[in-house]
Amino acid sequence: MNADRADDAPPCRVLVLGGTGTIGRAVVRALVARGHEVVCLVRPGVGRADAPPGVQFRPCDVTDPASLAREGFAGESFDVLLSCLASRTGTPEDAWRIDHDAHAAALDQARAAGVAHMIALSAICVQKPKLEFQRAKLAFERKLIESGIAYTIVRPTAFFKSLSGQVERVRQGKAFMVFGDGMLTACKPIGDNDLAEFLADCIDDPDRRGRILPIGGPGEAITPLMQAEQLFAMLGQEPRIQHVPVALLDAIIATLATLSRIVPSLRAKAELARIGRYYATESMLVWDPVAERYDAASTPATGTQTLFDYYERLLSGEEQAERGDHAVF
Repeated sequence: MNADRADDAPPCRVLVLGGTGTIGRAVVRALVARGHEVVCLVRPGVGRADAPPGVQFRPCDVTDPASLAREGFAGESFDVLLSCLASRTGTPEDAWRIDHDAHAAALDQARAAGVAHMIALSAICVQKPKLEFQRAKLAFERKLIESGIAYTIVRPTAFFKSLSGQVERVRQGKAFMVFGDGMLTACKPIGDNDLAEFLADCIDDPDRRGRILPIGGPGEAITPLMQAEQLFAMLGQEPRIQHVPVALLDAIIATLATLSRIVPSLRAKAELARIGRYYATESMLVWDPVAERYDAASTPATGTQTLFDYYERLLSGEEQAERGDHAVF
């Protein structure tokens, strides 16, 4: 951990949104290691027994502007608002309620409270918005940029937890599933701790203000086929790879979309299928709009831990995968 700060850099008072998720918890640890005072807004009844000493958990409904003002900011002063908050499912209602509206309300309260800097965790996939959660994130990014407050928007690539869903099935002797030939997409996945270090360092780095920063993990870009081959090698097994046609996803989406006209509750499932198709066909790398291609070389990398280091820890039992609603593979 690089927790070094300039000797004359005073600690900041940081208000954190989404501080109890896997990335949020890592961010809180990184902030505390740098000497910052941390207040996390959480759902009522939620706390973390494993949080570093001194972290304050403040119950608040982030979707309610009145609660944000009353229980969240509570008339107090903060230097930085840092958000790791994201919609749990990515469905349209959830996305606009959390990825846009809750953040917009928090931004309004931050401006009223005189907060100097907001650091927002976004996603690299908003470069090519085809889904409602991407549009919601972009709408808030624009609002933040136009707000007049100093901002840093961080767009990470794929997360380890989103790429770990097949580890257990492969260990159980099942095939690793890839779409198409397994080389339709590539990414530079980043670990929670490495991303947390980057986010925490945004507080003291003036060069990261007023910028949108894509970021990935260390090493070369990897495809799903490479993930499969390496995982089988770690287990000492011959690769067993099942190729799934993208057309199957198209058929599922079309079916759900048609049925949702009769059964509205299926609309959310249709959107989840669209999200799955997006991640099955679009790389999580910097998009070059001139060349109209994803560019691994232009995708900045940070940190020390690779996805395969994470696989090793999962296989050894040193770590348990926390995948949740954002898992797509």
